[in-house]
Amino acid sequence: MANTDFNPLPGSTILNAVSGHKAIVMAANIRIASVAQGIFKAAKDTDSAVFMELARSECDLKGGYTGFTPQTFSKRMSEDAKAVGFDVWALHADHISVKKGDAAEIEGTKQLIDAQVAAGYTSFAIDASHLFNFEGKNVREELDPNIRVTIDLARHIKSKMNGKAFGLEVEVGEIGRKDGTGLVLTKPEEAVTFIKALNEADVFPNVLAIANGSTHGHTYDALGNVVEQLSIDISQTMAIAKALRDNKLLVGIAQHGITGTPRDLINLHFPKGDIIKGNVGTFWQDVVFGTLKVYEPALYKNIQEWTLEKYKPLNAGKSDRQVFDGNCKMAIKEFFKDLYSLDDATEHAIRSMAYAESLVFFRAFGAYGSASLVRKSLH
Repeated sequence: MANTDFNPLPGSTILNAVSGHKAIVMAANIRIASVAQGIFKAAKDTDSAVFMELARSECDLKGGYTGFTPQTFSKRMSEDAKAVGFDVWALHADHISVKKGDAAEIEGTKQLIDAQVAAGYTSFAIDASHLFNFEGKNVREELDPNIRVTIDLARHIKSKMNGKAFGLEVEVGEIGRKDGTGLVLTKPEEAVTFIKALNEADVFPNVLAIANGSTHGHTYDALGNVVEQLSIDISQTMAIAKALRDNKLLVGIAQHGITGTPRDLINLHFPKGDIIKGNVGTFWQDVVFGTLKVYEPALYKNIQEWTLEKYKPLNAGKSDRQVFDGNCKMAIKEFFKDLYSLDDATEHAIRSMAYAESLVFFRAFGAYGSASLVRKSLH
């Protein structure tokens, strides 16, 4: 059954089809929509499945920090998919984060999910990894707050989807969290305990996001210079995937925080097939701002000055580069009208850059041909 309307497919359909193959599906966080058509065109030309996503912080009922609501983001992504004529994509709600777990936050989260379902989202990532019982006497007790909230929200999604298939991602281990010794990594026992508890409650996620040494955004050296991210613990990731398999738990790994990881390393060393979904976010924002530097320098200067004026006082001791890189995302909503009235030459350059970079990502992810696997599963 061909998807001739180019509407988003259920995330589960895509992830189930690539499961068992040495491929990672790229999930692109589209903070500035100018990159979308370039990504879709590269996906079409390489026959690669793709997820288009925004997190709760980026896109909520008030527009997050990108200016998009679920409805406007869905509309824009659907328009761009139709303009390109690409059929194998999912519309994903990334990081539906719950940080306190109280009744008011849960209720607000369900209202956001309702809006995402109404807007046509086809995949959801529940992130209650911040909820952790440090007084727990064993792993199950430590994870209990995360488990309870994840089950509650997963059941809410299922109810609202009313029989329609959807993708489900869950998270154990807060990505980028540090203690006195460095980044805190998810242990295999935690992943197994978490997924078993969800399965026992009739919740069967397609992918599990883990803390495996990555961080969101850029990585910096002691002087505030951007450096390659080489901290992803591949052996730990493989150990978690093996533990899940050994316990007959059918769930793949979602790799977050890929920006800054060398793509030759991804191509040669990432355990594709263990990792089946890979998130790329800050990278696409950099494509836009890097293009603006040359094509619309006055706008770039305004964005830069606004960001530094607002955030430098809050980041003592950090270089201007580090302050800008870490906070320029907050300027997207502030400069929304400017960013969505760029001239044709700028838009063309952004689309072209996104297209070329996507070709390399899809190749590094082993994703070429993955769209055909999905189409085959639909017949």
